[in-house]
Amino acid sequence: MGILSERTSLPCKNSYQANQSPPGQRICAGAERLAAARGLSARAPGRALACACAESQSVWRRFPEGAGLRVAAGARQAGPRPGSGASAMPGMVLFGRRWAIASDDLVFPGFFELSLRVVWWIGILTLYLLHRGKLDCAGGVLLSSYLIVLIVLLAVIICTLTAIVCVSMKGTICNPGPRKSMAKLLYIRLALFLPEMGWASLGAAWIADDIQCDKTVVNGIIATVIVSWIIIVSTVVTIIVVFDPLGGKMAPYSSAGPNHLDSHESSQLLNGLKTAATSVWETRIKLLCCCVGKDDHTRVAFSSTAELFSTYFSDTDLVPSDIAAGLTLLHQQQDNIRNSQEPDEVISHSPGPPQEADLDAELENCHHYMQFAAAAYGWPLYIYRNPFTGLCKIGGDCCRTRTAEYDLVGGDQLSCHFGSILQTTGLQYRDFIHISFHDKVYELPFLVALDHRKESVVVAVRGTMSLQDILTDLSAESEDLNLDCGVQDCSAHKGISQAARYVYQRLINDGILSQAFSIAPEYRLVVVGHSLGAGAAALLAIMLRSSYPQLRCYAFSPPRGLLSKSLYEHSKNFTVSLVLGKDIIPRLSVTNLGDLKKRILRVIAHCDKPKYKILLRGCWYELFGGDPDNLPTELDGGAQGHLTQPLLGEQSLLTHGSPTYSFSSDSPLESPAKYPHLYPPGRIIHLEEEGTSGRFCRAAARYSARWAHESQFSKILIGPKMLTDHMPDVLMKALDSVVSDRAAYVFCPPGGGSNVDVVCQLQPRALAPVARAPVWTSHPHPKVPNPA
Repeated sequence: MGILSERTSLPCKNSYQANQSPPGQRICAGAERLAAARGLSARAPGRALACACAESQSVWRRFPEGAGLRVAAGARQAGPRPGSGASAMPGMVLFGRRWAIASDDLVFPGFFELSLRVVWWIGILTLYLLHRGKLDCAGGVLLSSYLIVLIVLLAVIICTLTAIVCVSMKGTICNPGPRKSMAKLLYIRLALFLPEMGWASLGAAWIADDIQCDKTVVNGIIATVIVSWIIIVSTVVTIIVVFDPLGGKMAPYSSAGPNHLDSHESSQLLNGLKTAATSVWETRIKLLCCCVGKDDHTRVAFSSTAELFSTYFSDTDLVPSDIAAGLTLLHQQQDNIRNSQEPDEVISHSPGPPQEADLDAELENCHHYMQFAAAAYGWPLYIYRNPFTGLCKIGGDCCRTRTAEYDLVGGDQLSCHFGSILQTTGLQYRDFIHISFHDKVYELPFLVALDHRKESVVVAVRGTMSLQDILTDLSAESEDLNLDCGVQDCSAHKGISQAARYVYQRLINDGILSQAFSIAPEYRLVVVGHSLGAGAAALLAIMLRSSYPQLRCYAFSPPRGLLSKSLYEHSKNFTVSLVLGKDIIPRLSVTNLGDLKKRILRVIAHCDKPKYKILLRGCWYELFGGDPDNLPTELDGGAQGHLTQPLLGEQSLLTHGSPTYSFSSDSPLESPAKYPHLYPPGRIIHLEEEGTSGRFCRAAARYSARWAHESQFSKILIGPKMLTDHMPDVLMKALDSVVSDRAAYVFCPPGGGSNVDVVCQLQPRALAPVARAPVWTSHPHPKVPNPA
């Protein structure tokens, strides 16, 4: 957050002189114009310190009580203009504090209330005109006065709402200047709530007196009172929702750091603000996770998650609707770019027979072991996949007590879980060595079973399914691991590595693997999981690899931000990851989120459309498709020369020659040491949908499979299926489809001239056999080191 100490708040000048100044020299320039462009007054008490100071690396602005914004590069002398990235996107400042809503967010709620008020006003006016002759009863004068005043009050409110909607439609996200009168209109609108509340209270009191008048009039007034209080309560709830606890303070910007401040006191202030932001986020998370325990792991997870959120959101002044508009624009931009590109060369060339055979074998393995990864979710996923027959199939197991069987598998309180696991895997209860649904922060449920079909001991780790699992996901710092794998830089996602260590210790210390291999010493070890479970399975495989050299791991939809570069390369020897379509999780990491934030800011800055048009067009495009808008790409063409006004949340983004950024670079910016670049595990199989099957319909979807490089998942792709592609049931259907399709191949008989069409016919074939590792004969239970 840009903070100017008192001694650097020099009188503002009217010309921008940063280009003529030596690096690092701050010169205030164009204050009145910049303030006016943002709808603020430089001279009004409590308003912005309308002074922009240019530095060689960044520009800082100070806004009142929490609207402080850091911006990169220099300010424009002439002020902003639409489509040029002209100004930052502040939340509205009312009553001396910032709110989590922008001045262009009032189009839809304002139009909704306006429509309601107009219908209401017409109804009351009609009621009064048609029944005013029937108000000569006892108390009729009061009711007549009530209706007249209400008609006038509603007319004033309708005029105010009309003005609010019209003003909110002006300008763009980056150009709030045309909406500078919004604050005054909102003050008027809020002031009108006082007489409305008073009049609604009087109406309720009069009705309570049991006035003997025409029932139609009385019922109309009752409806009026009810609608009035509904609107008042809705307004109070909205105020609570858009309230920003940090709105009365200057939001911290950790990425700037204390080095940009001019005094020790300012440094202390910045650190205090950062601590306040982290504290606010921690309080929010504790309220959301109030039912989660309060052990040491949970407290650490709360702190890690709060620090991640405060770091990620602290250097922007975006409101939720800005993010929604940015995602909408990014989706259309990505589709537009993809449609204009030529097909990838790699895809146009058919892979060789060895690669195809290997792909077939691994796909068959994935298809088989995905059943275990799905079974680890227990009965919720099974019921979700079988909504009509699921309860009937596992209902008996939910009510039946099998003490002996539960003792065998090491579980208690399995209830419906055991029945769903048996139905999903097709195994018998005697094939399970251990099933645990113990679920805490950094402690994941898992199962161990004997797979006689593949002659393997399968360890399946459950994915995200509880608040505890979400806290494990969000503990995204990098943690060094002490592994005996001969690899340098053994670092990984902290939360997932802690969860993998928990499963590791249970498997080894409780003798679960020893028990499994005492029953089947010739079997090999296979570790599987989906989502969070895939990340934990990949790390667990690395921990067990030195003791079980023939180990294999299958990670379904694993998170990208998991392994260091060296561990990623090491995991290719024994791990296969499977990714479906635009699934966001295999593309999700802290650095990719930072890159997504910067892309959102850039695409917003280039768009010259008002926000309500962006959202309307985006909803239509997401629901029904069509041609994407031909939007300018990120910082392309001649638009670069016009982007002299800074973009929010970017340090030296537009400073030419910056060592960390270039306009042509597509890679994410360098991240802090706490959140380094992390990679997905193993070799990656990517299942891509062929053609289009509608925005949401998957009945006719067909998929192709190919080996992919991790760099293809270095950016988050926006689309309606970015979340649904991660669902395990959708992944299982896609696997069923691609495996069945690859079970038939096109056989073309030899012969025929080059000018003669060759008739090809489909012939069924078996998938390539899976090359199984040599069985163990001498040391089925090797000594396992502790990776802690």
